[in-house]
Amino acid sequence: MVSRNHLHESIVIELQFRIELLGKNRLVTYHLAIKEKNNKPIIEREILRYKRFEYGSPYHFLDFSNGSGYAITNEEQFNIPDEKLDREHQTLESPDILAIKGLGQFSRFKAASAFRQLIENWFVSDFHISSARGSKEAGYAEQLSETGDNLPLVAQYIYENHPDIFQNILNKMKERVPGTRNVEARPTEDGRLVLRFEDGSFKDPFIDKFVSDGTIKMFAYLVLLYDPNPHPLLCVEEPENQLYPQLLVELAEEFQEYGSRGGQVMVSTHSPDFLNGVSLDSIFWLKKEKGFTTAVRASKNEVLKNLYDSGAYLPGAMWRQKLFEGANLR
Repeated sequence: MVSRNHLHESIVIELQFRIELLGKNRLVTYHLAIKEKNNKPIIEREILRYKRFEYGSPYHFLDFSNGSGYAITNEEQFNIPDEKLDREHQTLESPDILAIKGLGQFSRFKAASAFRQLIENWFVSDFHISSARGSKEAGYAEQLSETGDNLPLVAQYIYENHPDIFQNILNKMKERVPGTRNVEARPTEDGRLVLRFEDGSFKDPFIDKFVSDGTIKMFAYLVLLYDPNPHPLLCVEEPENQLYPQLLVELAEEFQEYGSRGGQVMVSTHSPDFLNGVSLDSIFWLKKEKGFTTAVRASKNEVLKNLYDSGAYLPGAMWRQKLFEGANLR
């Protein structure tokens, strides 16, 4: 997306991340510049760099411009000088193709391969209650899909292969949804799977068709957040939908705990109740000014920080008071 009157300028995206490479934890930078040419977006510049040694400037292990460039094939040889590194020159089929997409498939390009794997494990949750409900074809799934339509399969996988994690999910469900005694993925006579929720007040369990949207959504989020193989980046849009406001603070704490286990979480929300469970340092809002949008960090605002540190207000209350300048619709 290019702002008006800036069509001939480049869009620059730069990501920095830490990753295990050749036995050491390294800070890697990925630089991507995109520009329009003949009404078509092209990759103007693409760089992947990190420091070979403790001192010195970061070295470009991948450097492409307009569809051609080079990648280093022997980057693991740290005992040789820079000029001895082997550059493999490549020309892509088209200048709109990312070099990281193609070269990242080959193990000899260590940094590119590691970065591609990292990106492929990013996850954007667009959970739909209607997709998660109902019986599903029996099969195998280890991780929740984007829409959550394989929820029974993933629940069965965790139950059978990680019983301690499943018990933890169940314990969390009992805390979040009073009356919940058990959740199971039960096979039907025609070889399908259906989720069944047991309520301590009733003799027989309910199938998910007769369970509230909030109950299913909370179970899905717990399955996602306690994944045995967590995503390095988890993005969730408006988790407050279909959930009781009282549950949102606890859900926010679950997201923060997920982040503390090694994954990064980005959540978009319009819920003050959800914000009350998030630390001020983790809150950003978008501010539009003179046609441009910038991200503002809440902890950098002195008024918000002083009120928060004094214990006078929680973030959600400050949002309601319109103290997040530029975040409220007028």
